[in-house]
Amino acid sequence: MRDDFVLPRVAAGDANAVQECIDRYGNLVWSIARRFVRSAAEAEDAVQDVFIDLWKSAERFDPSRSSEPAFVAMVARRRVIDHLRRAVRRPQTTEMPEGFDVPGLDQHDLEVSTDAVLVARALQQIRPEQRSVLMMSVYHGMTHAEIVEETGLPLGTVKSHIRRGLVEVRRILGEAGAPSPEREDAE
Repeated sequence: MRDDFVLPRVAAGDANAVQECIDRYGNLVWSIARRFVRSAAEAEDAVQDVFIDLWKSAERFDPSRSSEPAFVAMVARRRVIDHLRRAVRRPQTTEMPEGFDVPGLDQHDLEVSTDAVLVARALQQIRPEQRSVLMMSVYHGMTHAEIVEETGLPLGTVKSHIRRGLVEVRRILGEAGAPSPEREDAE
């Protein structure tokens, strides 16, 4: 290990190396983030994600495979792209004005509301591990890889839980007399 490498010292838990890493590579990471991200605030978030990932992956740095700046740039680019993907999936929300009145429900709203109750009941009837993974995927918009990271389950297991959970929910809804997509298309 050469003295001019900072990542092996970060991996070893050297607190001074952490600050040195930020000082040494902060401008590089910032310039990569600004190249991909629209606003300075988003870039700051992305830079923070990059340095957190660098702390976690510092032990993977191998000077025989790449230079330290190249490794940092690769981690930064990947993390910034991940940050962008998450931002795209997040719904944009706006504040509701004071005194906003909710209009009366029409027939379509009532049907949607009834369907939501049926689906919620069906979800309560499936296996807990299927329900958990299915809710992460459908309600939270998480990718398979994000679910793997969150749960520690193998990718194949995550995919199986989602598929089997959907099949089971569809079966339960069919027994409850809820309209399934296939029946609606046939009408």
